[in-house]
Amino acid sequence: MTALDTGNQPLTERQLQAHIAQALAVTMPDNLESRSLYRLLCTWFKPVVSGLERIPGEPCLFVGNHSLFALDGLVMTSVMRQGYGRFLRPMGDKLLFTNDIASRALLSRGIVMGHPEVCGALMAHGQDLLVFPGGAHEAVKPSRQRYQLQWKERFGFIKLAARYGYTIMPFGIVGPDEFYSHLIESEDLADSPPGRLLRQLGLITEHTRHDLLPPLALGALGTLLPKPQRCFIGFGEPLSLARYRKRGPGPAQRTKLRDQIASSIEQQLAQLLLVREQRRSEDGLLRRILTL
Repeated sequence: MTALDTGNQPLTERQLQAHIAQALAVTMPDNLESRSLYRLLCTWFKPVVSGLERIPGEPCLFVGNHSLFALDGLVMTSVMRQGYGRFLRPMGDKLLFTNDIASRALLSRGIVMGHPEVCGALMAHGQDLLVFPGGAHEAVKPSRQRYQLQWKERFGFIKLAARYGYTIMPFGIVGPDEFYSHLIESEDLADSPPGRLLRQLGLITEHTRHDLLPPLALGALGTLLPKPQRCFIGFGEPLSLARYRKRGPGPAQRTKLRDQIASSIEQQLAQLLLVREQRRSEDGLLRRILTL
């Protein structure tokens, strides 16, 4: 079985091991699709990358800020794969793998389920991983909180990196938080007229977590096409957790490490926002119109 069971059905050990085997069998794609996607993203988002010299040669856990519809992950993985030869394996929500067709499509493109055993297996095989600790909660944040981390008390990525002695590579990405304009914020959607319609259609139920609802958003010229905001990606200093491999960090150390990584990402975001303002004049008239 490729897909995972839906609803409240627990994930079986057989399903988990099958998923891990399929994930490990995937190699870095270098085909017409991946090359075409890279050219399209470069044309539309004009990514600018800084701090590449800080990325070590060994496998890393890339950790950054998250945005709506996970398009930041698409930009990040494509740029790093086609531009710099690093095959980042994004960690996705289990719900993305509940359909056979969707599961195969995601796995073939390097995306895997965000499960500790899956992550551990990839680390054991020395692969680059990509994780957004804020997850869906950070992705659907209101527009007033653009480029602000929403990590709560999550330490799972610290524990796994420590267990395998991995290096954490913090990065910030500016642009994706403005791919879409929020007509109705996620926190207001449930009680809005569109939200009431979704209730009538059964798409929002009493079991739906309102803090994970996406905003009602529109892209370029009022369509679902993301606005061509230029993307700026910046890498901070790598943080090796090799010293914790035999003995993991305690609670206080985990908090300190998490705060250090978050601070590095926030510094990158602040610098990238400044650089973007300094380079506004490079945007053509059409790009300015489409990003209104």
